[in-house]
Amino acid sequence: MASNAQYRRVLLKISGEGLMGSKEYGLDPVTLDRVAGEVRSVRDLGVEVCVVIGGGNIFRGVSGASTGMERAAADNVGMLATVINALSLQNALEKHGVETRVQSAIVMPTVCESFIRRRAIRHLEKGRVVIFAAGTGNPFFTTDTAAALRGVEMGCDALLKATQVDGVYSADPKKVKDAVRYDRLTFNEVLSRDLAVMDTSAIALCRENRMPIVVFDLHRPGAFAQVVTGCGLFTTIAND
Repeated sequence: MASNAQYRRVLLKISGEGLMGSKEYGLDPVTLDRVAGEVRSVRDLGVEVCVVIGGGNIFRGVSGASTGMERAAADNVGMLATVINALSLQNALEKHGVETRVQSAIVMPTVCESFIRRRAIRHLEKGRVVIFAAGTGNPFFTTDTAAALRGVEMGCDALLKATQVDGVYSADPKKVKDAVRYDRLTFNEVLSRDLAVMDTSAIALCRENRMPIVVFDLHRPGAFAQVVTGCGLFTTIAND
């Protein structure tokens, strides 16, 4: 492991919307390629990387349910959307020469592996990037919760949440000019202030397992590698 890396193994959580680029729907090839390059730069530091991607750029279960679709069915469609994103990122990573495996919580052996914890850990130990798809495999759980769950299962040192801004703010900085940016917060502060960093079940799972969450802006070139080496702008959420 590189001497300047702060973590041995991390889980990167990316929203589906983060892969749209300037589009209003779907995947932007340029953004996919850039994200793949960011992941490769961290892998090249000697850090083991696993990834969870949302599916909101294609279909959101909550949105489907709000239009009258049965919630469990809508969430299943949303989980399939994350598989599309995972396979797309795998392709982009392998174009960068990064050996990658996709593991799905929903069994689909003709396109990817099924999630097996010990196999995933072995992939990481061999230097492969592992992308976890289909959330937890259950409706009513978000990909934030899936990210926290997989991060704990993999024994990750931190969950790195890539967002549209460079950390956690007291309000949406794009809407509120005087929003305060935090460098560090506790899990309890995030919950008590209702900062909506991730859903409460994900926050609780990270808190109980003492896995810090680091929030940063993936759209800023080099940000992922900077966060892993303790540089740049980000917000750390931890137990104390």
